[in-house]
This record gives sequence, C-alpha cells and structure tokens, in this order.
Amino acid sequence: MREKVFNLSDSVAKSSSSARAAFIRRTYAHLAVAILGFIGVEYYLVHSPFAAKLASSMTSGMSWLIVLGIFMGVSYVANRLALSDSSQQMQYLGLGLFVIAEAIIFLPLLYIATFYAGSGLIPTAGLMTLLLVVGITATVFITKKDFSFMGSFLTIGGFVAMGFILCSMIFGFSLGLIFSAVMVLFAAGSVLYTTSNILHQYRTDQHVAAALSLFASVALLFFYILQVLMSMAGGSDD
Repeated sequence: MREKVFNLSDSVAKSSSSARAAFIRRTYAHLAVAILGFIGVEYYLVHSPFAAKLASSMTSGMSWLIVLGIFMGVSYVANRLALSDSSQQMQYLGLGLFVIAEAIIFLPLLYIATFYAGSGLIPTAGLMTLLLVVGITATVFITKKDFSFMGSFLTIGGFVAMGFILCSMIFGFSLGLIFSAVMVLFAAGSVLYTTSNILHQYRTDQHVAAALSLFASVALLFFYILQVLMSMAGGSDD
C-alpha cells in the first residue's frame, strides 16, 4: 500500500478541465499498458520450464516471507522511481520494475490456477475485477468526492492483514475463505482510495506514478478475487 498525498496547488483537482482530462487519459492508458505487460510476463513465467520449481521454492517453508519482504522493497524503489522528477525514463523504469515484481509474486497462485484449479477461474476473476473497478471508478468520477480520508484506515488494515499473513506462516494455519473475502473488500477500498487520489492528489505530470498506484490496487483486488474463487472451487487450501 503506497499512500502518497501531495496537496499541491497544481494538483489535478485544481487544473483546467482540459489538463485534467488529458491527465486521466494518460493515467488509464498507462494502466492498460501495465496490465498488458503483466499478462505478457505472467504468461511467459507460468508456461516456462522452470515455473513449477520456482513457484514451489517461493512458497516452501518461510520462503514466502522472504519473497514478500523483497517485493515490498522493490515496490518502494519502483514507487520512488515513478515519482521521480528527474526524467520520464526513470518513471517508466519504476513502472516496468513494479509490473515485473507483481508478475513474479503472482506466479505461485496463477500456476496453480492454470494447471490445477480449472482454466475458467482466471478469466472469471479478471472479469469480476474489471466490473468492480469500472463501478468504483464511475462512483468516484460521478460523485467527485475526495476519499483521501480512507488512507489511515487502509494503512491500519494493511498492517493487520500483514500480521495475519505472518502468523499463518509462522504457526502454520490456513487463512481460509473468510480472510480472502475480507481482503477483497480491503482491495476494493484501495481501488476507491487510489482512484480518488488520481483526481485530487496527484499533479498533472505524475500520470506514471498514478498508473503504478492504481495498477497495484487493481492487482491486489484480482489476487484475492481469484483466491476466493479457487477456495470456493476447492482448488486452493488457502
């Protein structure tokens, strides 16, 4: 969860309607490219000859804790790069780095979903994610409300969720369907918060950082929707 509030006089909310529309178009265009890039990298990873071994090594024992720690570190670096004012190349480097990191951390779940849980689950999760994101986006754009107040709640919720995940790895218990369902609500709140920030908190030249933040929230929502579907289908023990 990357909470970054700018509150600058040249934010999108205070820009002209044409500049605001251009920023939104650029942000969602970059989001679409990030999603397509994620799909491409993920397809390669899942169908690579080393996929099974890598997925197993990432989740065996306490390895997942290390993977999460590395992912959080890479996410921080990627976000800083995307927010860089030095050059647009650095911003794109941050977005690309984050897309690759997301693809890697998704590998174990998508490998199981692809080969053991039924071929229809991933498209179903993708469609459900798309519909939820469209609904949330429409809510923000129509109401034009500022949901930045949710930042503190999401931060606390993120720490609580991480605590449960760590305890499950240390003590060896399953988080189960209820946890995944709660995390879907958390991720939906994250999409709402991030979409609101796109309108109210970013500058008009920060479309790459905005796209990265929104991509992270959408990916989190997809991850836990897929977890829920796999649990309901009996394809996952989580």
